[in-house]
Amino acid sequence: MRYWGDLKEALILLTFAMMSVVITVVQETRTERVLEALRDLTSPRALVIRDGERKRIAGRDVARGDVVVLAEGDRVPADAVLIQSEDLQTDESLLTGESVPVRKIAGRDAALSEPRRPGGDDLPYVFSGSLVVRGRGVAEVVATGALSEIGKIGQALRDLETEPPRLQAQTRRLVQLFAAAGGTVSVLVVVSYGLLRGGWLEALLAGIALGMSMLPEELPVVLTVFMAMGAWRISRARVLTRRAAAIETLGSATILCTDKTGTLTENRMSIAELRLRDDKIFRPGKPTGTKLPEKFHDLIEFGILASAPDPFDPMEKAFHDLGREQLADTEHLNGSLWTLAHAYGLRPDLLAMSQVWRVADGRQEFVVAAKGAPETIADLCHLGAADRAAQAQSVDVMAGAGLRVLGVARASFVGSAWPESQHDFAFEFLGLVGLADPLRASVPDAMSECRSAGIKVVMITGDYPATAKAIVGQAGLAAGDIVTGNELGSLNEAELGRRVQTATVFARIMPEQKLRIINALKANGQIVAMTGDGVNDAPSLKAAHIGIAMGGRGTDVAREASSIVLLDDDFGSIVRAVRLGRRIYDNLRKAIGFIFAVHVPIAGLALLPLLFGLPILFGPMHIAFLEMVIDPVCTLVFEAESEEDDVMRRPPRNPEEPLFSGSLIGWSVLQGIFAFGLVAAIFIVALRRGMPEDEVRALVFFSLVMTIVGLIFVNRSFSASLLSALGRPNSALLWVLVAVAMMLGLTLIWPFASGLFRFGPLHLDDLAMTLAAGILVLIVLEAFKPFWRERLRS
Repeated sequence: MRYWGDLKEALILLTFAMMSVVITVVQETRTERVLEALRDLTSPRALVIRDGERKRIAGRDVARGDVVVLAEGDRVPADAVLIQSEDLQTDESLLTGESVPVRKIAGRDAALSEPRRPGGDDLPYVFSGSLVVRGRGVAEVVATGALSEIGKIGQALRDLETEPPRLQAQTRRLVQLFAAAGGTVSVLVVVSYGLLRGGWLEALLAGIALGMSMLPEELPVVLTVFMAMGAWRISRARVLTRRAAAIETLGSATILCTDKTGTLTENRMSIAELRLRDDKIFRPGKPTGTKLPEKFHDLIEFGILASAPDPFDPMEKAFHDLGREQLADTEHLNGSLWTLAHAYGLRPDLLAMSQVWRVADGRQEFVVAAKGAPETIADLCHLGAADRAAQAQSVDVMAGAGLRVLGVARASFVGSAWPESQHDFAFEFLGLVGLADPLRASVPDAMSECRSAGIKVVMITGDYPATAKAIVGQAGLAAGDIVTGNELGSLNEAELGRRVQTATVFARIMPEQKLRIINALKANGQIVAMTGDGVNDAPSLKAAHIGIAMGGRGTDVAREASSIVLLDDDFGSIVRAVRLGRRIYDNLRKAIGFIFAVHVPIAGLALLPLLFGLPILFGPMHIAFLEMVIDPVCTLVFEAESEEDDVMRRPPRNPEEPLFSGSLIGWSVLQGIFAFGLVAAIFIVALRRGMPEDEVRALVFFSLVMTIVGLIFVNRSFSASLLSALGRPNSALLWVLVAVAMMLGLTLIWPFASGLFRFGPLHLDDLAMTLAAGILVLIVLEAFKPFWRERLRS
């Protein structure tokens, strides 16, 4: 049989070789394009005072020593200390993760002695990236770039390295091992064949065919296909995969560290409870659609009147939202009747604000609305000791439920000269309002699935312990051990390693402490998934085995540091991604087992003629056809397989467990040996019957392909029986069967293909024998499968 010098065959082989590099990094580039679309590339502008003049410049051009003017709606361009502050509040959730704005004061000597850290009320510092939600201020820039708080986070990101993909390393080692073994055997075969038979050209071609049959060169292709297709499948669940290596890790995640604000919650304030002076309680939205009782109308109306007409503050937005929902059809929100006449802002010594309104109904008196800290409102209303005690008890109950509590009061005023202080109004106490960042609707079910899948959920937040405890209670997560940032700061690494084993909630945590928690969990051997959306989460996202960022509310920095992005910001999508990750890993093991099993008969049939002096059946052309066409196409069947029934009821797999485990290799070798024995028997019987060599080659090749099809059915499921596996929909299987039948048919009826493969004609009884070989492989190996099932299930 002559293979040397055949141009057609050389071109076909070149085409097969090119197929292994066609599947490239398309998914990665598509992912980056989606992320590009998510970015807001607009550079923030800053108003600075230079040489006594106000100038609007790009935020990146702000320098240390510049004086910046801040107003409601501005993005702070750099870290700065306040020189002037008029009722200034900023949203620092970008840095702290907490959605509630913080009050700011002008710098004083005592205040300047406080650490320059984001978070906390009544401090004189503003930070780059935070948003002014109320008031005005003037500040002197003290840090820009890498020296700012947001810049320090960027520096931490540069110093971190992402986890290397384990699956890729395992595949590389396996291919190298097989390459070494295949190369050694091929050299021995070439030398032995050349010395014993004298045909060195035939020896070289036989050695090449044997080497190709032993080298699982499909593995990198299959791995790329599974990762790319897996990323596509996960994207259909609204989860964007930035790094394909994260897919392999999803199934082994043992700890899910989640931020509170914007991850478990919706990152927006809403009114959760209204409580009147007589302790009557109403909780909006429970049950859904419940109308606000008339007696609570004044409490909401005066809360709105004490807020800005077009607010930035999320708590004031919550008042307006509830008013539009509950009071839209009443007289309480007729904006044409009300004109703002005067306002009293929030002060450090008086934590309440009041707004004076003129009513367009002919009355001479003004209506005054106030809201603020409950104890301040009680003072403004001159409540007695008993009323103050009752109010304090109600506040404690509401705060214990994780609510931020405000008091609301009203007064009337007649006159032309405004009082100097809010204390000069005769306020009447209306009640308390409890606000909360509501839990996402999908969270409780997602938590339940995490528990059944053996994944421990840990909440890491910058919020207070009481709020954190209330949120985990609503989410269905056992509070367990709660660790605060101060406690964590006093622990060394060994003590922290022990504490993270029992803690489920970390409260009042700073960004660098999040990183310590992640590293401590990793040091304990846990596979850590971390969710987050703020800049403060970026170092932790990058350090975790699986960093999961929010695509909608998340920052660019968080998305860039993550390996997975939730496009819909839904915590439940994480669980769907874990489910798909486990399915992808299971199916990859099935595909690997199939490839191992197929290589045994291919290598055996390439080696058998050399050892026993039989006609050489397969040259490089046949081996390339089998390995570069049949195998990769068939692996698409496994990629499309649906999940096993227990995929979310089993514990996470051991991350140290190799993909190519001993039980999997043993099962594959058993399948391969049986398939090889059956096809080899057909080969020998055909030779003894005196069939022409070309017909024997066609018969053996067809029988081998039919046994490969049988092995597809055998490997479709490790846990289910053949009948239940057949009941699972898999459109790829049908297409593969049609493709295989068409390819085999072409090699018989198309003279060019028959000549290329050197096939002779086959009769109906020959074709029946090849079909029987595939069915026999299926039946016998299905009978053996129960003995291996427990060892194969991951």
